Amino acid sequence: SSRKNNNELQIFSFESVALATDYFSDANKLGEGGFGPVYKGRLIDGEEVAIKRLSRASGQGLVEFKNEAMLIAKLQHT
Repeated sequence: SSRKNNNELQIFSFESVALATDYFSDANKLGEGGFGPVYKGRLIDGEEVAIKRLSRASGQGLVEFKNEAMLIAKLQHT
């Protein structure tokens, strides 16, 4: 289940993200970023996505996360 907010970012439930990555399976792990691991996922509609799972110890806050998400969204639409 996803929805779009005013900024056109899709918001997903934890359950849908967990299902997309086969519950964050090591087989779907693409790599490790500074803020946590990144996984390959497939949404219910078949779209392939990269999912970043923030580490509690990463130090990345909500503002930084939102800024990164907005930048990625802008890059995808250019």
